[in-house]
Amino acid sequence: MKIIDKKYYPWLVVALLWVVALLNYMDRQMLSTMQEAMKADISELNQAEAFGALMAVFLWIYGIVSPFAGIIADRMSRKWLVVGSIFVWSAVTFLMGYAHNFTQLYWLRAFMGISEALYIPSALSLIADWHEGKSRSLAIGIHMTGLYVGQAIGGFGATLAAMLSWNAAFHWFGVIGVVYSIVLLLLLKENPKHAQKTPAANGEKPSRNPFRGLSVVFSTWAFWIILFYFAVPSLPGWATKNWLPTLFADSLNIPMANAGPLSTITIAVSSFIGVILGGIVSDRWVQRNIRGRVYTSAIGLGLTVPALILLGFGHSLVAVVGAGLCFGVGYGIFDANNMPILCQFISSKYRSTAYGIMNMTGVFAGAAVTQVLGKWKDGGNLGLGFMLLGAIVVVALILQLSCLRPTTDNME
Repeated sequence: MKIIDKKYYPWLVVALLWVVALLNYMDRQMLSTMQEAMKADISELNQAEAFGALMAVFLWIYGIVSPFAGIIADRMSRKWLVVGSIFVWSAVTFLMGYAHNFTQLYWLRAFMGISEALYIPSALSLIADWHEGKSRSLAIGIHMTGLYVGQAIGGFGATLAAMLSWNAAFHWFGVIGVVYSIVLLLLLKENPKHAQKTPAANGEKPSRNPFRGLSVVFSTWAFWIILFYFAVPSLPGWATKNWLPTLFADSLNIPMANAGPLSTITIAVSSFIGVILGGIVSDRWVQRNIRGRVYTSAIGLGLTVPALILLGFGHSLVAVVGAGLCFGVGYGIFDANNMPILCQFISSKYRSTAYGIMNMTGVFAGAAVTQVLGKWKDGGNLGLGFMLLGAIVVVALILQLSCLRPTTDNME
């Protein structure tokens, strides 16, 4: 039975968390698609500023909480954090169906930011611990596809709201998440090594300083390079999420009703392919060359550069859609290798802390670029903004290849 567990259970962990990842992005995305349906009942949502505040409070809370979520995950059972996280954000989703005014929505959205922030650092470090060596990048890549699928399904919230009501849509998705948290409670297991690496397990006096992990992570010079090259691609990553439909509409001179699905499907499908491809290539390459994961990630980043230039200046269907496909594949390859590369430089004791910091940086970078591109859009230079993002990615790519020289694939 133990042999079967060692062989198959790590993939069951990926399957279990894939569903959580889907629900994570689906629940946060639903609100943006159901704005029109909710306006009739909550008058404040007729103001774009109020709706923007709802979206912004989630991002700010999510970003601020992420490092603390990582610290907590390094000090306690990640299973319980994952189970508690999905239970709480699903309960919040359910309660949003009972909201009667903007204030209630605002505070529920903020609370969702706290609960969802607890998930990603715990989940990725848990998968990384269960998948050492030959399957780590592929396992994390498969998990990331759950995020993409969840984002796509969340886009159908408006369809469900039209069929039933926006209240019922929140209720049903909330109930699904609460029920699934019980499934996780029964089937998800913490990796035994995680408990063994705590100070108490090694006969050491437990540290009273919960921020010790931060000092260890920040004193690792390679982490600063990883943090920079993670944050920089987050700029075009968030830009495509928030502004690509607008760019497609402007560049191809088509209505938003057509541009929205076209851009979303283009990025979702190509990113799905990218994370799987990036995972397979990285896991094989690292067996032959310890820098294989770095090189694979660099190839992914490299693909985004010409894609961003084409997105900025392309005006034909082939050019714009082709650029979107190229960007999605490249970003997917990059996305699948962030945690595996982090594992080459940061001890398993502090990986959740490190990824929490990275998650915060990425979210704040996304918030900043979304606002900046809004100003560029008003000035008629949205395409130029995308091209400039490509130039910034080149800097990150050079630093990555020059400075990241791992000596092991799994820093203990």
